[in-house]
Amino acid sequence: RSLDETARGRQVVTVCQMSRIKVSRTIDAPPDRVWAAVEDISTHVRWMGDAESITFTSEQTKGRGTTFDCLTRVGPFALVDSMEITRWDEGRAMGVIHTGLVTGVGEFRLKSRGHKSARTSFSWNERLRFPWWMGGPLGALAAKPVMTLIWRRSLRRLADLVESGSLP
Repeated sequence: RSLDETARGRQVVTVCQMSRIKVSRTIDAPPDRVWAAVEDISTHVRWMGDAESITFTSEQTKGRGTTFDCLTRVGPFALVDSMEITRWDEGRAMGVIHTGLVTGVGEFRLKSRGHKSARTSFSWNERLRFPWWMGGPLGALAAKPVMTLIWRRSLRRLADLVESGSLP
């Protein structure tokens, strides 16, 4: 169960069809280099294993208020994930709201690690809600280990690209 809304001053608890996914990785590069790699949203398809293409739906391509559609594929399943950037803390965090078929929120956080900030702790947290026709709560439950694996591999790919100097 999850706290979903407040109605007339009372908290209303509803059954939630949400999957909470958290992955993280330490990247051997300073936070400013890692941020430079992820702030260009169009390059996310280079390291995100489930992202095939990104099409901006706003004139801006970075910062809070940026909107875009991401063609997402997991095995034989594909959908357009519509997103809006809701948080943009330069060098520290990027947040999104998913407004397409799968809804929810997500966030990347970067934190300095190690001597002279030579390393970055990169965390990726998502809370996703699946529609009934994608299995609702059962679909969310089934998706969690699959998405966790895909996103761990994605962070490994991001680390490899940043550490090798291929991104940004």
